[in-house]
Amino acid sequence: MQIFQKNSFYDLAYRRFMRNRLAIIGAAITLAFVFIAVFAPVLTPYGPSEFFFSADGTTYSRYAAPSGAHLLGTDALGRDVLTRILYGARVTILVAFSAVLISTVIGTIVGLVAGYFGGIVDGVLMRIVDVVISFPVLFLLISISTILTPSVWIVVFAIGFVRWTNTARLVRGEVLRIKELDFVSAARGVGSTSTKIILRHIIPNILAPVMVQITIGTAQAVLMEASLSFLGVGVQQPTPSWGNMLIDAQRSLVLREMPWIWIPPGTVTLLLVLGIYFLGDGLRDAFDPKQ
Repeated sequence: MQIFQKNSFYDLAYRRFMRNRLAIIGAAITLAFVFIAVFAPVLTPYGPSEFFFSADGTTYSRYAAPSGAHLLGTDALGRDVLTRILYGARVTILVAFSAVLISTVIGTIVGLVAGYFGGIVDGVLMRIVDVVISFPVLFLLISISTILTPSVWIVVFAIGFVRWTNTARLVRGEVLRIKELDFVSAARGVGSTSTKIILRHIIPNILAPVMVQITIGTAQAVLMEASLSFLGVGVQQPTPSWGNMLIDAQRSLVLREMPWIWIPPGTVTLLLVLGIYFLGDGLRDAFDPKQ
């Protein structure tokens, strides 16, 4: 199937996307952070857990101000802040992308089965969705991360298994609409199995809204990871994370006199989330058939 054939749906969507300046900026920001995450070891000569000492070599260089040696200063343990931000991008992007992959797979499967087969299956699956969605997300995440030993992968699976409900409801709605269209009825008429109809006719036609949901979910996962790490139940030290880098910001002295400790990780978190949201808005507008 030539989805990118001239004047096809995807070709027109691509052209609309390329005309959206905010979407291009969002894509550039997101790709820049992915580049930083991949090449972090090349971009800094230091290690994320490398300690630096004062000039006399007797104490750690704690809360050193920005200088030529440390462009963003050092933290409470004498570690280079810039280095930890670069390596923190790896953790943040790994957590966000992996969690969204899990939630997308679960949500898509649940939505497809519920929407296509309907009846009792739809009723049972949607009641499960209602139960999960009724709990406060942050409360569920904190509970899971507290019961289990906090780590990067616990955070990934916690976010992934909590955030699938939105995808499930979106996919179910799209499947309910698509399965009543003529080409699906024709496929049933010629004897196509349910599996074949789902794989060849329904899934290709729900990719656009799912892609938009993936971008929105990724931005939300970034914020969730930062929130959990900031609260101490997410990614644990010494693994660098933008969220656990902000823990020092709880101290009033740091807030007032050491902005290099909390402004950089807060700023990069804001930039990445905005970039992903701009990208998601651009995809949503590009794939909107009413445009």
